[in-house]
Amino acid sequence: MDVKEIIKKIKAGDLGKVYLLHGEEPYYIDLVCDAIIQHAIPEHERDFNQTILYGKDAELLSLLSELKSYPMMAERRVVVLKEAQDFKQLDDLESYFEQPNDSTIFVICHKYKSIDARKKIVKAAQKEGILLKSEKVREYQLSEWIQRYVKGIGYDITSKAAMLLAEFLGNDLSRIVNELEKLSIIIEKGTTINDIHVEENIGISKDYNAFELTNAVAKKDSVKAMKIVQYFEYNPKAFEFPNVVSALFKHFSQLMRIHFFPVKTKDALAQQLGLHQFVVGELLISKNLYDPKKIASVVALLHEYDLKSKGVGSANTTSPELLRELVFQIIH
Repeated sequence: MDVKEIIKKIKAGDLGKVYLLHGEEPYYIDLVCDAIIQHAIPEHERDFNQTILYGKDAELLSLLSELKSYPMMAERRVVVLKEAQDFKQLDDLESYFEQPNDSTIFVICHKYKSIDARKKIVKAAQKEGILLKSEKVREYQLSEWIQRYVKGIGYDITSKAAMLLAEFLGNDLSRIVNELEKLSIIIEKGTTINDIHVEENIGISKDYNAFELTNAVAKKDSVKAMKIVQYFEYNPKAFEFPNVVSALFKHFSQLMRIHFFPVKTKDALAQQLGLHQFVVGELLISKNLYDPKKIASVVALLHEYDLKSKGVGSANTTSPELLRELVFQIIH
């Protein structure tokens, strides 16, 4: 069952007895858990009929006692085990999963790592309750995810603004949603969010960021690239070296793949790479400037400078200085 279906049922009052929420992406786990807390029991009943425990501090016997307790002057009670990845006796809950208390809703939030699907507890949860595996959104899907989310809350967003957010915030969905919610307070519904909105309200420069630097390098625009590098030198907090290396590596990896695709039309490449056609158009321009041999040498440079940024063979060189060297060598 997917997240939307689970939340739809929760809001309709169709609640399971056990929810095992696990996986690398915490955003969806929190989304389902919050929906249960909000809709399972009325607010005035929560003091007596809602218990939230944390995996690091929870003890098996006290947890089972909570699960088997009956609600006080209410239809049901809710027990939430947060940070369940720190609960060492998770497997011992299997027997409870097989015979859960009819008046208790038990929610397990196991974040940042999936539970082995072969474990009996997973099979028991799937049989007797609701199982959600929360997968990370892949980097190449992030811009599209942002566009879908923005449309879902009543706005639109330009491709450039979505890509800026994706590059700057990474695939931390909670952080992305938090920033977009701030924007929704300021910007009127129905507005198309653009790079100016992002720059003015989220603090990401529309001209000086990893995305624009990658574009400049991709087009061998040394003047623009060095302007951005200089901006980073004066504003070292505006960039993180690993993020720039990651953005450049992603670009050149995609270029290499394009070189060896038999069909190089925009439609075919967009489908193969899972990218917006606008991005594919930019990649096709860059492809003509970097042949496979050059791309291989660039990837080797990225690896070398990633190590240097971590102190390997270049202990006294600052990140902006390393970036200047790296960009110069790629373009020239």
